Amino acid sequence: MTTRRLLAAALAASALLAPAACGADRDATSVTLVAYDSFPTKADNPLVRALAEFTRDTKITVRIVTAGDTGTMVTKAKLTAGNPEGDVMWGVDNTFLSAAQDARIFTGDPVPVDTGDVCVNDDLRYFTAHHLTPPATLDDLIKPAYRDLLVVQNPSTSSPGLAFLLATIARYGESGWQDYWKALRANGVKVVDSWDAAYDEAFSGSGGGDRPLVVSYGTSPPAEVIYSDPPRTVAVTGVLADTCFHQIEYAGVLRGTRHADAARRLMDFLVGERFQRELPLTMFVYPVNPEVALPAEFTKFGVKPDRPLSVDPATIQAKRETWQDEWATAVLR
Repeated sequence: MTTRRLLAAALAASALLAPAACGADRDATSVTLVAYDSFPTKADNPLVRALAEFTRDTKITVRIVTAGDTGTMVTKAKLTAGNPEGDVMWGVDNTFLSAAQDARIFTGDPVPVDTGDVCVNDDLRYFTAHHLTPPATLDDLIKPAYRDLLVVQNPSTSSPGLAFLLATIARYGESGWQDYWKALRANGVKVVDSWDAAYDEAFSGSGGGDRPLVVSYGTSPPAEVIYSDPPRTVAVTGVLADTCFHQIEYAGVLRGTRHADAARRLMDFLVGERFQRELPLTMFVYPVNPEVALPAEFTKFGVKPDRPLSVDPATIQAKRETWQDEWATAVLR
């Protein structure tokens, strides 16, 4: 789906939320935005500064509450559906969207807010130092040369973990993906609960771990360049484009909010140009608003595969929990 079609869908779905706001508390002075743990909360972050401008212009204060990785966040929201801990939720992606919709956690349909690709990343310095050619494909990851080098996330608790599982299902099909994961297990794959535990703790490229292969994003290289200390002009993290799974993130008004009108106004702001232009260099995702120009670092170092792997959303909805259970049996038991 093109960015223009994504934005059109976002604006149309946002408009559909207006009837629900008719009986809302129009005098609400604050709304709570529920997001995953990596969503910024510090006042000096550009996204938080943009939300401060929203508050200045509307007199609606935005309180940010983080609720774990995407899978954990959705699970919590399912338990409180109809009596939510916030008013708007950010960051439910297409891998967990069906779970959110099944539980009716949103008022109306959520809207797309950004896109990206979950891909295996490699620590280029490790492979250079060990005179080893980095893997290029999913097939390569089960070769003896890469034993004990890969860390992935649990697909029941982590959005990128589920995306990577879906990538293997898309590549190997219903008849082959479990055998592939058994081969990964035999080759020493490490499983952790979240992206933070994988990238910040286990991945050697971030400086803290001993695994030079990690499930992360196609935009990890520009993030590494921008946040490097001392500054770098070249990326030291690579992307295995053959492993990428396309991801779309959504935001929506939570069912049961007492401030639906204010929540809808925040939703309009989240897909607007002012907020969207901060996404590339803060969240390292692609904005859905076509008016936003990508920064040079993003286009130079990011990897956007021409043909990322994908699974039909209806199929994910029908089989997600079965696949997660089967994965646990194949990998954890």
